[in-house]
Amino acid sequence: MDLKAVTETYRRWAPIYDNTFGAITGIGRNRVVDYLNTRSGRVLEVGVGTGLSLKRYSPHLEVTGIDVSADMLDKAREKVRKERLAHVKGIHEMDARHLEFPDGHFDTVVAMYLVSVVPEPERVISEMARVCKPGGEVVIVNHFARDRGMLAGVERALAPFADKLGWHPDFEMERVLGEPRLSLVEERRFPPLGIFTFLRLERRQ
Repeated sequence: MDLKAVTETYRRWAPIYDNTFGAITGIGRNRVVDYLNTRSGRVLEVGVGTGLSLKRYSPHLEVTGIDVSADMLDKAREKVRKERLAHVKGIHEMDARHLEFPDGHFDTVVAMYLVSVVPEPERVISEMARVCKPGGEVVIVNHFARDRGMLAGVERALAPFADKLGWHPDFEMERVLGEPRLSLVEERRFPPLGIFTFLRLERRQ
């Protein structure tokens, strides 16, 4: 999946995203932000999209969001403006493979429903690790491919249509776990039906 395909897909999704895929992922998204609210300092949300999570963040956090889709970001900025979300310090159009932040800038870096969407996901994870402080956390929630069962068959059948779907149904978790600067400290399944997996990784010193 290339960047042009991603931006075109999410240009089409932007007007209806909140009431479609956004609704499906709402429970998991809320659980992730509830966890992030137990932390402190600067948070970077990679793939902030239409900003569905922004109003749930606690005011004690300093939240920055980035996304490659200008159409989605227009929706996010509108939410920040309407809701007067003072804890949101910036919303930027940016390629997640080239994060325009210094090393170790954020206490927490989060990607929700993103890693199976982006080109070169390993490079994105590497950038997330780079901008995270040593001792900080990278948090990911995403759908990952199953090894067996009915869902595994469905994932394989849908895989050739990744560009049209806007995500890779057969995305393997190992592609996230290979970054040497990150150590997995927690893994659990999220609803609906355990389709999505929550990963919490610590940035090594």
